[in-house]
Amino acid sequence: MPIRWSVVKLLAAACPLLLGFTLVAEGNDQVQPPVVERYQEATGEEVPSFQRHVVPLFGRLGCNGRSCHGSFQGQGGFRLSLFGYDFKADHDALLEGDEPRVNRDQPAESLIIAKPTDEGLHEGGQRYELGSWQHHIILRWIAAGANFEAGQIDKLVRLEIEPSELRFTKAGQQAQLRAVAVWEDGSREDVTPLCRFQTNNEQIAKIDENGLVTSNEPGDTHLVVSYDQAVVPIMALRPVSDQAGDKYPDVPAPTEVDRLVVQKLRKLGIVQSETCTDAEFLRRVRLDLTGTLPSAAEVEEFLADQSPNKRQAKIDQLLETPAYAAWWTTRLCDFTGNNTDALNNVSPARNRVSQEWYDWIYKRVSENVPYDELIAGIVTAQSRNPDESYAEYCENMSRLYHEDAEGSFADRHSMPYYWARRDLVQPEDRAIGFAYSFMGIRIQCAQCHKHPFDQWSKQDFEDFKAFFAAVSRGTDQRPDSETREQYGQLMKELDIGDARGNQARQQLGNFLTEGKVVPFPEIYVTKAQAPAQRRGNQNNRGRGNVPTSARLLGGDKIDLTQVDDPREPLMEWLRDKDNPYFARAFVNRVWASYFNVGIVNPPDDLSLANPPSNRPLLDYLAAGFVDSGFDMKWLHREIANSRTYQLSWQPNETNAGDELNFSRAVPRRLPAEVAYDALQQATADDETVEKLQNELQGRAIAIASSSRRGARGGADYALTIFGRSTRESNCDCDRSAEASLLQTVFLQNDQEVLQLLDRRGGWISQIARQTGGRQPEAPSTARVPDNVREQIAAAERRLRRLRESGDEQAAKQLEDRLQQIRRRFGDRQPEPPARRGGDQQQEAKPVDTAALVKQAYLRTLSRYPSDDELARCREHLEQASDPTAGTRDLVWALINTKEFIVNH
Repeated sequence: MPIRWSVVKLLAAACPLLLGFTLVAEGNDQVQPPVVERYQEATGEEVPSFQRHVVPLFGRLGCNGRSCHGSFQGQGGFRLSLFGYDFKADHDALLEGDEPRVNRDQPAESLIIAKPTDEGLHEGGQRYELGSWQHHIILRWIAAGANFEAGQIDKLVRLEIEPSELRFTKAGQQAQLRAVAVWEDGSREDVTPLCRFQTNNEQIAKIDENGLVTSNEPGDTHLVVSYDQAVVPIMALRPVSDQAGDKYPDVPAPTEVDRLVVQKLRKLGIVQSETCTDAEFLRRVRLDLTGTLPSAAEVEEFLADQSPNKRQAKIDQLLETPAYAAWWTTRLCDFTGNNTDALNNVSPARNRVSQEWYDWIYKRVSENVPYDELIAGIVTAQSRNPDESYAEYCENMSRLYHEDAEGSFADRHSMPYYWARRDLVQPEDRAIGFAYSFMGIRIQCAQCHKHPFDQWSKQDFEDFKAFFAAVSRGTDQRPDSETREQYGQLMKELDIGDARGNQARQQLGNFLTEGKVVPFPEIYVTKAQAPAQRRGNQNNRGRGNVPTSARLLGGDKIDLTQVDDPREPLMEWLRDKDNPYFARAFVNRVWASYFNVGIVNPPDDLSLANPPSNRPLLDYLAAGFVDSGFDMKWLHREIANSRTYQLSWQPNETNAGDELNFSRAVPRRLPAEVAYDALQQATADDETVEKLQNELQGRAIAIASSSRRGARGGADYALTIFGRSTRESNCDCDRSAEASLLQTVFLQNDQEVLQLLDRRGGWISQIARQTGGRQPEAPSTARVPDNVREQIAAAERRLRRLRESGDEQAAKQLEDRLQQIRRRFGDRQPEPPARRGGDQQQEAKPVDTAALVKQAYLRTLSRYPSDDELARCREHLEQASDPTAGTRDLVWALINTKEFIVNH
């Protein structure tokens, strides 16, 4: 349907109160009026600009969208660049080809006019009317020669949106946005009719194609305005209660984090929940900071402590534990992609690579090495230490695997395995992976076309990927002859004969275990040389494909011939205090791990169209992180010590629907590794609990790789169904926090869970010894849940509904889960619980059932039971055949509560 821009302007001018907003006056004489006013006539002195007017108009009309001429195949033999940011290609497409769309001799007969104005002739329907301002822009441009100078691209300095924030008071209110383009030559133009508009949440605010915003439900969202290279978000909100602004109650804001959070909540009329209890705080911070349940003794000690600063002291204590370093090393391994399956043939020590990756990061996290230094050790990594020859490198590496080895891989200067991933072979893949891991942005779209929700163009991507072309993997192809000679000498001394490929690699691995020095593959960098330098250089193998320049995203062009390693200026740019991504990406990911959502959400999408829910908060934390010297513990302290982090999960009438503005704690399912460790600890005897609290052996949070080959024992199945990160793609979504039917079945009936309850080193066995009760007998097979058939039937019904609705992705996920359940239980019938016994019952001793109940709650839920819970549970234990059986039932019931499997 043609755009009726004049109607909007008339309505806005005549009825501002009807719209609900007083419009910003256009009193600035330096702002050029919008094209809708300047192109009312078919002829005139002003000639439209191809870049400033024609191409943006194509975008508004939908001509260069995915479903039209912007698709990779084009439409009707005519193709435009997607979203219209390859000006030269679009200009050529209009004027060239078998059927040019522009007729300079007879402008009015041009197909770019004839087709879009004729609904019958144009497959995409009528896009604009003859005699409209849109028609006049295109007609005048063609009549003036349809010119475009590819070498004279105008630079847009900024796009100003007025008003910069919208605050509505009721549903149905409207406001008109105005967009002013500010160009490098100093000119300013109202480009509102040429912009593209979208809303990030239509339930909160709708926006039409002309920039007219309509308020909907209470809450807040962002409206996104796009023009040329600019993508500008503005906030639109409507208070959820009558307590907004001056009516907002006085609430404590003891830290800057709290002040900035409350500042946003005040606008929305959302009142924070009360502060959480000491028991809730301890469980929450223990799980978030260390991935570990507090022990029963720790809970009792903390609750008994009357010190006013005990929460702050607990945070400081936890930051010094091995579990803190282990859990946050695991998270860094998620972000950097430590996956055994992607590390083929990286080292003769074939099964050690993922563990060495983990250990290298762990050492630095435990020593609180600044985050920028840690990341620099990955970004600029080469296999050799500084001043190490290839022969010395191979000797030093081989020595690490000898029986009398001193030191470890973690002591090496850098960690090069990131660059050895098989999914990071090409410069394009490295650019995408690098942007994800260290900048928290998704640039893969720009590999083929202008990014739809960010400023990056295809040329930006090409210039950025040049930083990674000089990184190579191997040895026999190194450009320097000395390395090749040393490699050849090592291979000659080992005498592997005719062995090649996997056979040769297997022999090298055997030689390594025998204590011999073997050649190691290496990550190295080829220095870029100018063409004049390459000519006549006899030692220039591999240099021909190394670019001589690259450009930082949104930054300067770098002469790569002036640096030894192209990644070094890239790393310096990352750690610069004005870098808009590096510090923010890590801060946002850490925040998301504490609050269920990031300040920018998803946390790995810091695009312009996905702005922070609280920009001042993100700015404060990022700046503070940089000023602290990239101190990771500073960041954890700043967040965990805030009242915002320590709020209760219990909602009030104003914040029950809030999950984005941090007005309360949001219960969230435990991460896979944390959930598995919690099960182990909750069912373990006191001695084992003590070990789990202070050691990392056997802990899921310390498993190095996400690969099945890298998992330990039976943990892999549980970690998989609870959503451990697969580390297979450049996306935080590789880790899942979604609940599933299979998780419920696992907790209720899986053989592994039942064995944890009944194992000889478990708490139930300990109780049997202490009370003279019957020792549990571990089941040999998993009991079929009583309601498994009902659960499968319900899942099948949901699967049919998903397929009918066309949600194939969700249907595929549910189908996979159903197949796993069927494989696990087959056609077996539900059975009665296995007999618990086996050992001769000892002489019964007096039992304090109240103490057992309290211990069960402390071990699982990290709190004391309520009076009602205590009474009911004591009654069950006293009616049970013996205390062992009754306590086992209680622990089983507690680990199957939501309270156990979520962090609240």
